[in-house]
Amino acid sequence: MVDHRDSLAREVDEELRREQLLKLWERYGTYIVAAAALIIVGIGGFKYYEHRRGVAAEAAGARLALASRELAQNKKAEASKTLDELAATGPAGYAALARLRLAAADREAGKTAEAASAYEAIAKAGGIDPLLGDYAQLQAAMLRVDGASWTDMQNRLNGIAGDNNPWRFSARELLGLAAQKAGKNEEARTEFQRLLGDRNTPPSIAERARIMMAMLTEAELAKAAAPGATPPAPAQKAEPAVEDKAKAKAPDKKAK
Repeated sequence: MVDHRDSLAREVDEELRREQLLKLWERYGTYIVAAAALIIVGIGGFKYYEHRRGVAAEAAGARLALASRELAQNKKAEASKTLDELAATGPAGYAALARLRLAAADREAGKTAEAASAYEAIAKAGGIDPLLGDYAQLQAAMLRVDGASWTDMQNRLNGIAGDNNPWRFSARELLGLAAQKAGKNEEARTEFQRLLGDRNTPPSIAERARIMMAMLTEAELAKAAAPGATPPAPAQKAEPAVEDKAKAKAPDKKAK
């Protein structure tokens, strides 16, 4: 009897739940179907976007490789055209790489001002990868170092010379060179010491830093020795005075 009552109670509960679900479906079923459809469409759209993005990146990479081959074959006009097209229509990363390669071509051709301006424009472009932006800033500073002031070079490079920046070693070397050119020997020494004190400094940069430190030391020693390099004129004039005193004493001996 008890089992029969429990079974009847379960059937009633199940019927009530079915009725509640039907009511919920009648009220919200359309929204549930629409939400599910949106999720499916969103996933499909994202997958399609990823596919198109991959295809575009693959095509851009092939065009960049083509431009590199054309440059290696001295086909500068063809390479420049390919890079110009890629810079204008390629994905952001590949477009930035194409612009960097065009700036490098100007630098190699001796167009220093054009190359520096191109690097500066890349560094200031919005949405560019910070790694590429800092590299462009570094290249621009390298091309401007001969004519830029010490303050200008600091403004260009201090942000890149930070401890966590991958370009910090080249930035610190360039800061040291700029300081040395501006006659700021203490600042130059500080930058080169930073390089020599960092075990992660690339060997080539460390070697140049040692050479620059030796040059700074030699220049300082030469400057310190310069004031004492005067002719010993007073010492030469002292000898006749001794002879005159001897002559002056001679008549006294004869008088005795």
